[in-house]
Amino acid sequence: MAKSANLYVRIEPEIKEQAEKILSVLGIPASSAVNMFYKQIILQRGLPFDIKIPENKLPDISTMSQEELNAELEKGYADVKAGRVRPAKEAFADIRKEYKI
Repeated sequence: MAKSANLYVRIEPEIKEQAEKILSVLGIPASSAVNMFYKQIILQRGLPFDIKIPENKLPDISTMSQEELNAELEKGYADVKAGRVRPAKEAFADIRKEYKI
């Protein structure tokens, strides 16, 4: 089928840039990704993913500002100084349980 319909959308530039970087790594043009999304809407008879408030998620340091990262590091340092420590094996087990990973 010939592609002859146009779609014009307005999105935040930062969101567009981040998504297009990922699509580029995957070798998928943005127009193909949108086409795939629309096909999935048709197949699923709705959005192809759940719309809900996410549960706890691990912080992504790649999206943190320098100030946010420093604040997180300071919290960890304060915990160590105050003696609020535990074995790494126990801490990672709790993280896996809490974040379902």
